[in-house]
Amino acid sequence: MRLQFGDCTLDSDTREITRRGKSVHVEPKAYQLLELLLDSRPKALSKDELLDALWPRTFVSEPALSRLVSLLRDALGDGTKEPRLIRTVHRFGYAFCGDVERIAGPSPRSGGDGLHCRLLMGDRQVPLTEGENLIGRDPDSAVWIDKASVSRRHARIRVGNDTAILEDLGSRNGTSVNGSRIESPTTLATGDSIKVGATTLVFRASRGLGTTASEISSHVSGPAGRRS
Repeated sequence: MRLQFGDCTLDSDTREITRRGKSVHVEPKAYQLLELLLDSRPKALSKDELLDALWPRTFVSEPALSRLVSLLRDALGDGTKEPRLIRTVHRFGYAFCGDVERIAGPSPRSGGDGLHCRLLMGDRQVPLTEGENLIGRDPDSAVWIDKASVSRRHARIRVGNDTAILEDLGSRNGTSVNGSRIESPTTLATGDSIKVGATTLVFRASRGLGTTASEISSHVSGPAGRRS
């Protein structure tokens, strides 16, 4: 589904925001905030509702939400004094106030060879966005793991058009792929088992919108290489 508002478009299939035809990078929590506000429009959502939805089962103070709203407004070219898209409801919360049009037809990139990646953690499935996806105990992480064995900024996965590369960020307990601790950026293949601290994740990747995962080549050269 694609929604257009002002000079921006949100594509829920590719989890991408564009402004004036150019891709706009926002952190996963900011993207989730935008989806929440769009889904509820024109209803205003309280700060407590948004905090509970964005950071379930954990305490996060209001400034963290304010920071996300500010990041989102900057990305969308929205202002605080005369907002066109995100309205502050004084002493309550926020609401989406812009005109929204649903764009018919498939996403421009949905039928192509774009890489769609996700991590499986038990019965939980976490989609990864293009660009950097932080894994850690920090509540703002794309893959949030609230366990003592996981560092706040433990590892990250960079997703590109053709590859997904895992990198440990100097974590205390390390990051392993298929039982081997990684010491340098490592290209992932679908089905790889990733151990972050004491938590095991399974990496999956597919092309287009199909449900059958396509294997990513496990042999690359250079500093992002891995066993061949």
